[in-house]
Amino acid sequence: MSSELLDALDKIESEKGISKEVIIEAIEAALVSAYRRNFNQAQNVRVDFDLDTGPMKVYARKEVVEEVFDPRLEISLEDALKINPNYQLEDIVELEVTPKEFGRIAAQTAKQVVMQRVREAERGIIYSEFIDREEDIMTGIVQRVDSKFIYVDLGKIEAILPANEQMSNEKYQPHDRIKVYITKVEKTTKGPQIYVSRTHPGLLKRLFELEVPEIYDGTVEIKSVSREAGDRSKISVHSDNPEVDPVGACVGPKGARVQAVVNELKGEKIDIVKWSPDPVEFVANALSPSKVLDVIVNEEEKSTTVIVPDYQLSLAIGKRGQNARLAAKLTGWKIDIKSESDAREAGIYPKDEGILSFDEDEEEIDSDFTFDFDTEDEYKED
Repeated sequence: MSSELLDALDKIESEKGISKEVIIEAIEAALVSAYRRNFNQAQNVRVDFDLDTGPMKVYARKEVVEEVFDPRLEISLEDALKINPNYQLEDIVELEVTPKEFGRIAAQTAKQVVMQRVREAERGIIYSEFIDREEDIMTGIVQRVDSKFIYVDLGKIEAILPANEQMSNEKYQPHDRIKVYITKVEKTTKGPQIYVSRTHPGLLKRLFELEVPEIYDGTVEIKSVSREAGDRSKISVHSDNPEVDPVGACVGPKGARVQAVVNELKGEKIDIVKWSPDPVEFVANALSPSKVLDVIVNEEEKSTTVIVPDYQLSLAIGKRGQNARLAAKLTGWKIDIKSESDAREAGIYPKDEGILSFDEDEEEIDSDFTFDFDTEDEYKED
């Protein structure tokens, strides 16, 4: 061993962030094993590495006894006193037993240990870094695409984007730059494994945090998110500051903020609605862009019956029930939508009341059906 090893360890410590002492400790342990294996020695050896000069020595540790039965493990009191007159029975005497040819073995062993420790430490550093970024967003570059996974380069590690976490309206090509949501970080025998998603509702939340300063600084809070990735999503927002319009803050000047999110999600439609502790108001808002005449709440069953104008029924339900389904997920309430005429016939809407929700573009489609939509597990902020 030479000072070159110490210089190499210093470089590893500065570049990889791995403590020199940790590597030296591992080298010493590996050299003990190598010495026993190559020289058929007993277990009572110790390797000492001088941090100042670099030389490495092997010591046999022997117990002082009256009568020696195993000279590899024991030394007589008489012989011990020749080394040092202060030795007593049951003391441990260390004798240098460094073989002449041990240098070559030590060099090979040290190289293997250093490489192994560097790999382990790098994996540990990467795991520590990414475990703290679970449920966060990162920008990556598509490296490879196969039938099961898309492999995304996140800089220090390659993440896996499973097929069920890919958006149906997207085609991924190598070198594409995409934003992904880290769903899980696992420690495996081959190192950290990162799983990412493009369909998780959390991705939508993080994208709005990036685009809307009021969300990032806490002035505006995203209360809940419901998403059918690649097609349409709804988010509910709230602000404790009466001077802040949470919906307007998310939309941005001329719709620039929400458009940036839409562009990142390749045209996914996004409805931004105002959250309310009152289920009547919240459910009415969640069914945007349809108009709502009345919301009848059943607290016990956590269900609502929503009455809409006849010409707004299909708009409230949405294509394949999507609008009502997303509203149910967003609010956590079961939603039963009825047209005004059906509600009057059923005797649950005898009065003509004003519209609860704000106006949006209308679609006039005839329909005589009512639909029930149950809530489904979805991402929510407490």
